[in-house]
Amino acid sequence: MPRWKPDGRERLVVAALGLFAEQGYDTTTVAQIAERAGLTRSTFFRHFADKKEILTAGQNALSRLLAEGIETAPAGATPMAAVAAGLERASGEMTAFNRELGPLLRAAIEANEELRNRQALKSIGMAAAMVAALTRRGVAEPAAQVAAEIGVLAFKVGYARWTDPARDDAPGELADHTGAAFEELRSAAAELH
Repeated sequence: MPRWKPDGRERLVVAALGLFAEQGYDTTTVAQIAERAGLTRSTFFRHFADKKEILTAGQNALSRLLAEGIETAPAGATPMAAVAAGLERASGEMTAFNRELGPLLRAAIEANEELRNRQALKSIGMAAAMVAALTRRGVAEPAAQVAAEIGVLAFKVGYARWTDPARDDAPGELADHTGAAFEELRSAAAELH
């Protein structure tokens, strides 16, 4: 697989995640991030307001894409079909950069409790965006919540598979992995009753 050539913003993200994994989020400074990326502090601030924004920048976009996919699903789509459309929309926007970032992000999160907490909040935000989109479609709150939670889990499982360098089946599109994870989870849920 060809590797991406990072631009300044991407270099800052990679540098930050590496430093967060090595020395922790709290002790990492903007100056250190910029230096590791081979850029200046002013360049950092052209892309991000602070180091926290590095972690949250993609969250809003991901939640928006999930909601857009749900909202544009066909009118007669079931809640689960609408969530599948949301997963396909969001997954389709992920690039080689997102794939390369996976192992760095995983290492940074595993090394820092605050980052693990932020990751949990990201999952909550994704679910909330999907629940809101489903309820706007007229889905009752309990059904919307269950469908959204399955969608969040499918995205997390699919992304983990897609970004795992040890997996032989990881190449391909993220949408293939999130779609497969979603079907596995939907089948597992059907076996619960």
